[in-house]
Amino acid sequence: MPNVVRRPRSAVRRPVTIAVVAVLLLVVAFLAAAALVPFAPTTASATTYAAPRSSAPELRFPGYGATAVEAEGFPESLTTSGDRKKRSIASISKIVTALVVLDRKPLDVGQQGPTVRFTPAMEALYAQYAAKNGEVAPLPSDLRMSQYRVFQVALMESANNYAGALALWAFGSMDGYREAAAAWLDEHGLDDTTIVEPTGLDPRNRSTATDLVDLGKLALADPLVEQVVGTRSATVPGVGEIENSNKLLGMDGVEGIKTGTLDEAGACLLFAATYERGGRDVTVIGVMLGGVDHDSLDVDVRRLLHSVADDFHVVTLTHEGQTFGTYEAPWQDGVDATASRAASVLVWGRTEVTAKATFEPVTVGAAGDRVGSVRFRVSHHDPVTVPLELDAAIDDPGVWWRWSNPFRGVQFDPAAALG
Repeated sequence: MPNVVRRPRSAVRRPVTIAVVAVLLLVVAFLAAAALVPFAPTTASATTYAAPRSSAPELRFPGYGATAVEAEGFPESLTTSGDRKKRSIASISKIVTALVVLDRKPLDVGQQGPTVRFTPAMEALYAQYAAKNGEVAPLPSDLRMSQYRVFQVALMESANNYAGALALWAFGSMDGYREAAAAWLDEHGLDDTTIVEPTGLDPRNRSTATDLVDLGKLALADPLVEQVVGTRSATVPGVGEIENSNKLLGMDGVEGIKTGTLDEAGACLLFAATYERGGRDVTVIGVMLGGVDHDSLDVDVRRLLHSVADDFHVVTLTHEGQTFGTYEAPWQDGVDATASRAASVLVWGRTEVTAKATFEPVTVGAAGDRVGSVRFRVSHHDPVTVPLELDAAIDDPGVWWRWSNPFRGVQFDPAAALG
């Protein structure tokens, strides 16, 4: 009987056990990998932005002379009508006189300033200007008056002898004033303005409408001039009650600044008016030259101001919570990237708006997490940037979803896979 070699049962079971263990280890490794391998971050897909629309302004200009108008802080609003040549500016010249004198002898609001003593040369201006049918005011009996009071009579009453007196007081002679005025105009870039004397009675005092708008800005930037030209009436010792020659003061927001009348210039007005628009004050500065008379000119100024003010409007760039992109995670519905706040801008006339959103890669995140920003470009304005945030959470899907959707949406590094 041949010898039979029997293997121990343990020897037979060993390969089976190893195989089972190996399979279990593979399953465990698979489950662990499926549960632990990180997901690849996703970037939101942008939504279409509907830019707000605005229409072109329709301003109501007169059909004569030269006109320019601009809202401070809105350079795109500068609009002109009529000719662009240099024109006689009459008593608007006194604004230059006031600013040039203040440049030499500054005076703060609330102060009377030094005493102006009227010399014989200054006294003689009364008869000199009256002979030219220019506006004049009586001198105080003691021939003394504070600098502030002289400014009031010169600018409000438009008294030529007081404007001339300021020039002589500050610069000693008309030649001295003329040189100082030329230097001041050059310093402030008023290249199209010529001033040969301080009152405007000389038609050679000339400027363009656009230069005068810039002059108006300079005048309102000086607190003293702004106060005086915006005062309707005052009582000046030695002179009496004076009234502002600008009859539009207090009407339709008008707060200054200077009238002008001369045969060669016609009726003229350098004006400013302030309106509340979009929660802020907006000042409109303009000039109208070459009118027939001040009554009709004032009507035209009011009509123009209304049309300028009506062209201001608030453009809404975005509402709070407005969607600019959507993150798509494989395990849940899309989550939006939304504006964290509302944004708007006050504009004038036709305005173009564009928006560009940038998104950060996101794997998981909580509602309210910042995930990017949207940058709005608004014509004639500085860009506006609004943060974007998740409007809901992007949660980790959990181990059961990972096991039932193995390696779906995971981050895969080819270099690591290739060793």
